[in-house]
Amino acid sequence: SRPARGSGGKMAAPMGRGSRGPEPGAAPYGNFPNYSRFHPPEGRVSLLPRELLIPPPPLPWLGQSCCSWELSVALYQHLLGLQDGDSSPEAPGAGRELKLLCCDIDPELIRRAQQSSPFPASISFASLDIMDPAAREPLLSSYLQSFGRSSFDIGFCMSVTMWIHLNHGDGGLLELLSLLASLCTFLLVEPQPWRCYRAAARRLRRLGRRDFEHFRSLRINGDMAQSVTRILTQQCAMELVCCFGSTAWDRSLLLFRATGAAARAEEP
Repeated sequence: SRPARGSGGKMAAPMGRGSRGPEPGAAPYGNFPNYSRFHPPEGRVSLLPRELLIPPPPLPWLGQSCCSWELSVALYQHLLGLQDGDSSPEAPGAGRELKLLCCDIDPELIRRAQQSSPFPASISFASLDIMDPAAREPLLSSYLQSFGRSSFDIGFCMSVTMWIHLNHGDGGLLELLSLLASLCTFLLVEPQPWRCYRAAARRLRRLGRRDFEHFRSLRINGDMAQSVTRILTQQCAMELVCCFGSTAWDRSLLLFRATGAAARAEEP
């Protein structure tokens, strides 16, 4: 999911269009139409084991996927042992069902995802401002209730934290992480490093746009992987399970588990 609306309640559109196309990092809400061209899904999924969602006891596979549609599809295929073009899973996911709910603030990106997804029965796409409780709660509750569940088995928060942080401040980052921790038994987070914050701010200024409202007042800064880990483990009742290393663009993939995960696994 991407962060909240801009001033006047209007959603941000990708910016920086010109003869060379959208400039990476120029959109103030992170809703880039060609995101996977400069951060391909393979750079992430290649770091993840296929056994990621098979802890004992086995959990039903539901997920809230916060990422581009290409990455959502790549995660689905990887975790079910599917190759491109395949429609039947191989071990280790054989016989298991995986359902993903993928959210983004930009309805145009969601429309493209719905048109392009090769797994419409298993991957649902919804336009959602994750920081808007009035929109968030009915959608997530309805989705979970359709499976008789009250939480997700795993959430994927892939390069989203920075956009929430820049547009909602320290309080917004804390709110997002607390929300995801309350909704998910496992949580895979890919925080953007602090240098990406500075680069995003520079690109906005280069385009003559107004700076991020909270950028200069953020007290949570520096090593963002460390900060996210500290927040989730000290304030959100989660524990760090594993760091799967870093992508080629220097972003860590951190897997967390709710400290009450055993109790959640017993849900009907």
